[in-house]
Amino acid sequence: MKIAILGAGLAGLAAARRLAAAGLTPALFDKGRAAGGRLATRRAGSVAFDHGAQYLKPQSGSFADALHAAGAEPWPVTGGVVGVPGMSALPRALAAGLDLQAGRQVVALRPVGGGWEVQHVDSRPPRGGVAEASRADGPFDAVICCLPAPQAAPVLAGPAPDLAAQAAAVPFRACWTLMAAFPSRLGLPDTLQAPSGAIGWACRDSAKPGRLAEAECWVVQAGPAWTESRLELAAEAARDLLLDAFGHVATRLPAPAHAEAHRWRFAAAARPLGRPCLWDGGLRLGVAGDWCLGDRADDAWASGEAVAQALLAELGHG
Repeated sequence: MKIAILGAGLAGLAAARRLAAAGLTPALFDKGRAAGGRLATRRAGSVAFDHGAQYLKPQSGSFADALHAAGAEPWPVTGGVVGVPGMSALPRALAAGLDLQAGRQVVALRPVGGGWEVQHVDSRPPRGGVAEASRADGPFDAVICCLPAPQAAPVLAGPAPDLAAQAAAVPFRACWTLMAAFPSRLGLPDTLQAPSGAIGWACRDSAKPGRLAEAECWVVQAGPAWTESRLELAAEAARDLLLDAFGHVATRLPAPAHAEAHRWRFAAAARPLGRPCLWDGGLRLGVAGDWCLGDRADDAWASGEAVAQALLAELGHG
């Protein structure tokens, strides 16, 4: 039984682990350098920033158990847990032993001989180089799509228009994120949260367990309305505006030793689908993601497990 999983964020990892526990060997495809999606860590010289999910608060037992086994440690100021030495350590541990093709962006899904063929390209082609033709893997007996809804919809449009339409109907919010390192400690608490304005959340990233204690690294996430009105800014312009906004919060903000901005175009579902997952038994094609249930990591994990269970039920695994 050959199964492909498109996307190796938390939903894809949950689905893959559930299938592997049942004795199957799914193949994962992800455009990132490694598994994890928004569980990401950006390194810049000697400093690092968790520029996606800041911490996790697992509610389900299976998710909590998986994070514990992956080495998550408590971050008391939030009541949650984090990866060590960065958030990206968690998905790396969760992906251990799984068949993962990283750096591959899925561009099409084609029915072939009663199964599915996955077409994909290098997600980071060399600058100035000739773009490669798409490569194909398969045929697969079943496919689970765990991409953000706006990315899942075009992949599903040809082979499964009904599933594509349901994914396309889920709107997403974006988020500009500032990563800044300073030469001295700022006179601020470790976390800041604002109900409105430019800054939705800010934290002293270097205060998390296992981080470089002498660094003064901050992650500042813009509020959704601020991001929406500046969505197409150049990264340098977004960086400068967020530094200026952060300067209004901090007293005597020194010039940063390092600063950059990252845009998460698909940060969170604005209006979730309201179902654990989508499954078409006739096509043996499933869809999962946090956007099916909400915008939390728990939602992603629950959705991935739900779609894997739907496939196992189809195969008579109970």
